[in-house]
Amino acid sequence: MTNLKKLILVFVIALAALVAYFGFNQPLVAQMIVTIVGGILALSMFIEMIKTLRSGSYGVDLLAITAIIATLLVGEYWASLIIILMLVGGESLEDYAAGRAHRALASLLEKSPDVAHVKINDEVKDFALDEVEIGSTLLIKPMEVIPIDGHLLSEAAQLNEASVTGETKPNELLAGDEVLSGAINGNSSIEIQTTVVASDSQFQKIVQLVKEAEATPANFVRLADRYAVPFTIIAYIIAGIAYAISGNPVRIAEVLVVASPCPLILAAPIAFVSGMSRSSQNGALIKNGTVIEKLAKARGIFLDKTGTITEGKIQVEKVVPVSEILCEIEDKNKTQEQFTASELLQIVYTLEQSSNHILAKAVSSYAEERHVVPLQLSNLTEVAGLGVIGEINGDTFKIGRASFVGAPENDFETAFYVAKNNQYIGAVTFTDSLRPEAKTTIARLKEIGLSKITMLTGDNIRVASKIADEVGIDDIHASLMPDEKLQFIKHSPDKPVIMVGDGVNDAPALATADIGISIGVGSGTVASEAADIVLLQNDLSNVTKSIEISRDTMKIARQAVMIGIVICIVLMFIAATGVIPAIIGAVFQEVIDVVSILYALRALRG
Repeated sequence: MTNLKKLILVFVIALAALVAYFGFNQPLVAQMIVTIVGGILALSMFIEMIKTLRSGSYGVDLLAITAIIATLLVGEYWASLIIILMLVGGESLEDYAAGRAHRALASLLEKSPDVAHVKINDEVKDFALDEVEIGSTLLIKPMEVIPIDGHLLSEAAQLNEASVTGETKPNELLAGDEVLSGAINGNSSIEIQTTVVASDSQFQKIVQLVKEAEATPANFVRLADRYAVPFTIIAYIIAGIAYAISGNPVRIAEVLVVASPCPLILAAPIAFVSGMSRSSQNGALIKNGTVIEKLAKARGIFLDKTGTITEGKIQVEKVVPVSEILCEIEDKNKTQEQFTASELLQIVYTLEQSSNHILAKAVSSYAEERHVVPLQLSNLTEVAGLGVIGEINGDTFKIGRASFVGAPENDFETAFYVAKNNQYIGAVTFTDSLRPEAKTTIARLKEIGLSKITMLTGDNIRVASKIADEVGIDDIHASLMPDEKLQFIKHSPDKPVIMVGDGVNDAPALATADIGISIGVGSGTVASEAADIVLLQNDLSNVTKSIEISRDTMKIARQAVMIGIVICIVLMFIAATGVIPAIIGAVFQEVIDVVSILYALRALRG
């Protein structure tokens, strides 16, 4: 039974009790109705409390049970009825607040398309997304959401990609450009060709992660449980003193009524779910409320290099003819044939333009941006793991590793080496550029108090040190296999620790860390599934935003709980004097509920 149905049922029972008392002048019947309902509710709460204790946790339920029983025993059954309404009504209000806080997450689900308009032989038919094959032509009508990633077939398009990239400015695309699912089409129909199946699309990955977050809203750390034992003891002590002084058992009920712990039970969960919603609005999907408390306490952070601190996209750094390389080598062969950078690039592009190798693709993109025209190529041969051999105008060219080409040792991080007729003529060097926000993000992490910032990477120490120096990271561990990264995370003294990564190889580390953060859902579902937080936008600075939002959420949650505790304690002292009847105390308790809940909802905006 949902909390709303329980609330309706309690109202019906309350109405029956009121009719019996005031309509038929049957106070005994009214008392019996309330006593039976109160007894059943107290018994169900007691059973739940036993289950909680067996699981190793404890809470404030005992105080609520005691308050119901005490009011029933002293005949204050109307106060008991108000407490029952307060408990069930508070849970219903929590559901409403949680629904409001989840609104930002649910909006993604609402935008998720169910079908795609597939164009087949000039006819358009609707297919379920999982039935659409790679290479299908889709018609996207005006203002529709792109259902699957693809390439634009139409001449031009204007898309709103805010839900995917966070960029509010419309993205203007031309034929051949990549189209992201989740983007909203403009005012004209367009056609795209799918490049992936629906389940691998950017937006569908986000939708799946949102569904996962929606499915686990109840796994919150009950912040109030930390205060449960002292608060309960204080309530019992005040009630005991009131009874000892007055000798009236009604005082016990009057004290315990205002001590009913609904604000404590509700405030923290509502603050956490509000913080989750706020975080999603800022580009970070937190899968579970327990992550917020861990993230707020985090003092150490590990970051992968490739794809996390860097963009993870290999690109040409420079084209270096042998004249520039050997000018610093004492045994330079001055009779060696010389090539300009443009000529060397043309040769490399000619041999590598049809290769699927990641470095070859980077060379091709670099050359095409400069409108390089390839030469006439013949007899191209690929030597697995080493490089390629091809003939241009009767000359034999080799491109590949230094040992394959016969190139001398050098300090290049990543490079293609080139030889003509077994004579070394130059190299093309590559680099993985820094994320533009990387340096400021690391600086901000230091500002907000993370005491230990460490880079974990599989790259060699020379490459890692260069990147670390540029962004300001002092602690580096390089040449690591995925399982070796785990040892640093497991044995870190700076608990709880965060791990930020992007690829499949980072998944074990993300799962091992106290808080795993996957940057970009398009980088791999394994990493996203292993992480506790997924950055929906490909922006490293959202790591600091997530930490700051979590800390702010925890601050608001504590304040909301403490507000409830302080007001309750003040009212308990007043009730101990006998000036607050039990029924009035129960009404005051409702006011405390509302104050605590409204304060906790501040976490939606901070």
